[in-house]
Amino acid sequence: MNSGSSARRGRPPKGSPLLSKPAIVQATLQVIDAEGAAGVSMRAVARVLGVDPKSLYNHVNGKDGLLDAVAEGLLGALDLPDPIDDLAADLTAIAYAFRDRALAQPDAAALALTRPMSSLEGLAPVEAVLSVLRTAGFDAQVSVHLLRCVLATLIGTLLREVNAGPTFGSDDVAGRTAVLEASGLPAVAGAAPYLAMFDAQREFDYVVELCIDAVLRRVPSAADASDGD
Repeated sequence: MNSGSSARRGRPPKGSPLLSKPAIVQATLQVIDAEGAAGVSMRAVARVLGVDPKSLYNHVNGKDGLLDAVAEGLLGALDLPDPIDDLAADLTAIAYAFRDRALAQPDAAALALTRPMSSLEGLAPVEAVLSVLRTAGFDAQVSVHLLRCVLATLIGTLLREVNAGPTFGSDDVAGRTAVLEASGLPAVAGAAPYLAMFDAQREFDYVVELCIDAVLRRVPSAADASDGD
């Protein structure tokens, strides 16, 4: 038996950096880029790092731990803007920071958008939105309702963009339009030219504006504030 190989079992190859959570996250992202999230496993990530899979358990708790670490890393890297105490501008800036991060690594974005997070990194966008809403005068309970509405809107729109593709959208606009017009469904046929094409940027702009308009309609008035005293 080669005693040198045995001594290094479960450790990075000689001369490699020490194993760390950031290194594991990067290796997991490589697996996701190559095989998708379904291809993530302790064995696959260990193979990228050149280590024994058992060594990863010192840093993450199994496959779920790998996926959580990637999601936390992506959310933790959000470039959240400093608020300027303008509700519409602040929510818009957060929304586009969210989109920029998702599009930077679209193969892994679905993880960050859908996994429940309780770490400080994962809670960063939650804190940002809640802070903006509280500053605008919403109480804690209403702020949570609005937070969930805003995040659900952003997550749904971004998942469609990075993962599932647009509903009825197609690169073959003319062909898809013809199919929809011949569907026998009057409303669908009437909207066929618009259903057949999809501009992700314009759709996101529209959704963000619509969502923020809904929030602005609920901003507490001075009278509301005095009633609460």
